[in-house]
Amino acid sequence: MHPLADRMRPRTLDEFMGQIQLLGLGKPLRAAIELGSIHSLILWGPPGTGKTTLAKLVAQASGAQFIGLSAVMAGVKDVRAAVERAQTERASSGRATVLFLDEVHRFSKSQQDTFLPYLEDGTLIFIGATTENPSFEVVSALLSRARVYMLKSLSLQDLQCLLNRALMDIERGLGSRNMTIAPEALAVFAQAADGDARRALNMLEIAAELVSTEEGGAHISLAIAQEVSAGGTRRFDKGGNQFYDQISALHKSVRASDPDAALYWFTRMIDGGCDPSYLARRVARMAVEDIALADPRGLQITMDAWAAYDRIGSPEGDLALANAVVYLACAPKSTAVYLGYKETLADVAHFGTLEVPQHLRNIQTEKLESHTPSEFSRLRNLPEGLPDRHYYRPVEQGLEIKMGEALARRRNTLARPKAGPQ
Repeated sequence: MHPLADRMRPRTLDEFMGQIQLLGLGKPLRAAIELGSIHSLILWGPPGTGKTTLAKLVAQASGAQFIGLSAVMAGVKDVRAAVERAQTERASSGRATVLFLDEVHRFSKSQQDTFLPYLEDGTLIFIGATTENPSFEVVSALLSRARVYMLKSLSLQDLQCLLNRALMDIERGLGSRNMTIAPEALAVFAQAADGDARRALNMLEIAAELVSTEEGGAHISLAIAQEVSAGGTRRFDKGGNQFYDQISALHKSVRASDPDAALYWFTRMIDGGCDPSYLARRVARMAVEDIALADPRGLQITMDAWAAYDRIGSPEGDLALANAVVYLACAPKSTAVYLGYKETLADVAHFGTLEVPQHLRNIQTEKLESHTPSEFSRLRNLPEGLPDRHYYRPVEQGLEIKMGEALARRRNTLARPKAGPQ
């Protein structure tokens, strides 16, 4: 009655699918497992890539006791109970204990610290599994005692091989049902699984149950595969690393003037369920941070797209935002104002409250009122005590080319000494 994905869990390294970068012949982790020379480690990767299975294989290869916990349900009390089991096993048989903690990133920093004394004295060999970046989610003391291994999503070829194996395996899979599957259906499952072995096997199991009730033999057709896989979404964890990796990819693709990549990452986030209003805010930031005055239309187009989304919603409004993304990617780029603003903030903090120059104060005098704009432009408008600064340095892009030329003329005029009396 166990799910197919659990029954098909690899029992040996040779059955393990994917992760050649870690488990290929001659790789350090494979060599350590084969020699039974195990160490504490953290397995970082997407769901369904074999983290739990690999942890069990590590314990099995070394002959160690395996204790599995999930950070979703376990607490410090469960860790202490596991430590007592490990101490008892060590005293009675001398056997090591592998403590596997799934979703380790869900443990607080103080909870993670409870492992440290038992790793130091050898009571436990710790294996943590996480879908989040350990550098941000795991305490440094634990990271220093465990080696991080990164697992990758399974390829389409790996997934199709895994599905075929499950169909043919008589002992653990669906082999006893003499089931057949259309090649196109197999490809649909592999594609919809999105690199997740568990998801692929779950879809195959559902399809198998559907065809077992039909007359005419157990054959999984393309239509059945499409029905079972319908509605599946790509991996997207709101608030997790994948979320921030994808928004970073969108922003940097716009910055790189790559409209194809920008549109792809935008669509990936929409497809994954990201709130378009959040994307609108981020795209507006791109308009003022990366395009800015090189093409002031970029911000207006973005705000119009945002307003269109607010008025008509999804999916029509998503297209308006897509237009803005593509426009910004194609537009000339300038970070001149962004960098100048950051420099100004630093100077404001450093120099404190400097006095406003006399000619800029709100004092209406006949002398100041008689000044023309051109005469004002020759005056120094920064406060005394502040070195001469050129915060805004236009780039050779778009409208800023002309703005830069005009500024250069003004600055040259200011630099020339005033003519004395003849």
